[in-house]
Amino acid sequence: MSESCSPRDRFAGVAFSGGGLDRFSEKRDDAAAIACLAADARALCLVFGREMIAFEGDSPVFPFADRSGFGAVRESVLLGVDAEGVPYYALQLDDGAVAAVGEKDPTVSWDNRRLALTARPDLAMRDLRSLAASGALAPDLLSRLAQAKALLAWHARHRFCAACGAPSQPSGAGWRRDCPNCKAQHFPRTDPVVIMLAISPDGERCLLGRQARFPKGMHSALAGFVEPGETLEEAVRRELFEEAGVVCDAVAYLGSQPWPFPMNLMIGCLARATSDALVVDRAELEEARWFPRAEARALIEGRHPDGLSAPQPLAIAHWLLKSWALEGISP
Repeated sequence: MSESCSPRDRFAGVAFSGGGLDRFSEKRDDAAAIACLAADARALCLVFGREMIAFEGDSPVFPFADRSGFGAVRESVLLGVDAEGVPYYALQLDDGAVAAVGEKDPTVSWDNRRLALTARPDLAMRDLRSLAASGALAPDLLSRLAQAKALLAWHARHRFCAACGAPSQPSGAGWRRDCPNCKAQHFPRTDPVVIMLAISPDGERCLLGRQARFPKGMHSALAGFVEPGETLEEAVRRELFEEAGVVCDAVAYLGSQPWPFPMNLMIGCLARATSDALVVDRAELEEARWFPRAEARALIEGRHPDGLSAPQPLAIAHWLLKSWALEGISP
């Protein structure tokens, strides 16, 4: 690895990072301490209904003391305490507390409906991805929303014990689920995903691909889940070979990003290809090709002559591409 790739927080400030909360992990089982936080008149909360976020005007932050006014609460999780000692909570409302507005077709997914809280129809419901893309929220607040969304998504998907199948119960201030039947304990899961930019043997081209679901013209770094028994480097090499037929040797870690869709950690890497030959897996990718450095810069800067584009700055793929194309970082 070159000196410019020495370990440091290269992507500090990337979207969904930097929440600035003391997560209070050492006292999550201290009932008295947790009760004291919940009783703090300054305590605040973020409110979710069917993975959408409640807003009053431009703010998604509400007094925790008002929590009973939003509808039935399914989960209440302590996110942590800010630098001023103010506790932050995340609330997941029961699905019945959320209604679709003007949508009668049952085949339309909830993700594509306009939603409202039955108890508070005056509040707007917004999705996290659009909020991040808009840049309308302060980075620390966006990070807290991401933390909340990922943790609540874990609860929604793990309501039953994986060991015996009995209903599990939240505990540890929302950071664990306990099974009253077999006594198993379950902790929040984060799924590791490698996202990597392969660099050609001559160092002057990078590999980008696109999936059919991408916005028209957008190309991005390749990515895939880390499998059991793999190192990150092995996962990078495997995914690049499986999706594009590219063999790589050196792999350099650059940085990571929480990605709460639903609860992933994106692990950004550069990889050095030993050949520029491509065998694209059309089941995974619509297209993949090598982009010269000048063309990659045009993608980032939004001036590609064919109207092609790169991911927005909210995604770690943007920063991987920028690190190589504009800063000269190499694996």
